[in-house]
Amino acid sequence: MTQSTCSTPRLSPLNGKPVLLGFDGADMSSDAGLTLLREIERRAGLAQRLADCLHDPRDPAKVQHSLSDIIRFRIMMIGAGYEDGNDAAALRNDPSFRIALERGPETGPASCSQPTISRMENLPDARALIRMGHEMIRFYCHSFARPPSRIVLDIDDTFDAVHGHQQLRLFNAFYDEFGFQPIVVFDGEGRLVGTLLRPARRPNGAESAAHIRRLIRQIARHWPETEILLRADSHYCTPQVLDLCDRLGLRYVFGLSKNGRLAQNISALEASTAARYARTPGQKLRRFKTFSY
Repeated sequence: MTQSTCSTPRLSPLNGKPVLLGFDGADMSSDAGLTLLREIERRAGLAQRLADCLHDPRDPAKVQHSLSDIIRFRIMMIGAGYEDGNDAAALRNDPSFRIALERGPETGPASCSQPTISRMENLPDARALIRMGHEMIRFYCHSFARPPSRIVLDIDDTFDAVHGHQQLRLFNAFYDEFGFQPIVVFDGEGRLVGTLLRPARRPNGAESAAHIRRLIRQIARHWPETEILLRADSHYCTPQVLDLCDRLGLRYVFGLSKNGRLAQNISALEASTAARYARTPGQKLRRFKTFSY
């Protein structure tokens, strides 16, 4: 049977100094950096902004965790590196997470559980998701003291592997695994402007143009006089996207996949560059040519 003792084990000293062993420490956390993230979130109010985009169907008299608290907890989890909602089972009692959610580290109530987070993540419909996307763009625009005269938007999609049977997951042969391939947009200074969660396949021209059109429309509502320059890889250089940019008066820099028409225009430049490189071996050369066709 188990017997408790009041005395602590006597350990051998180290270099003449005693080694003490105690088991009476208070609750501890390895995520103290959340206190800084808490200050950022409090100043931005991002959780409440997103919660205001949702309709809460629960009975107010029985609600223990508000939508803003649930979203804030999820933001803190992801910010601390806990992407899986199942981690909430252990983190809901963590002192740092309690502080981040404005609760006492020892006496405050626990945060929400994983099922509560899952219900929140499945709550928004398509209209609510659109409102949340608009709110993120409004959040970005309001972060400036005054509308800039010009911004650069970098658009790209990135593969995000999944480890379960999440909705929208799709097998991608290039990466040889299941995942998402969201479209992400950053400005030229690295600030996030917007994202679009989607299956793991390359977006076609119509989908890319529709996303860019919605994005530009929302930015123009806040900054009607701001000039916008788009930058993207070659698979965004489609007729639909190019026509949209011309119609909206957008400046753009797109990559373009190699093809026969391009090769005809740069063949002479490639030959002269190769000859110049042969005369100066080891010296890197980068040359440019402007043309239209």
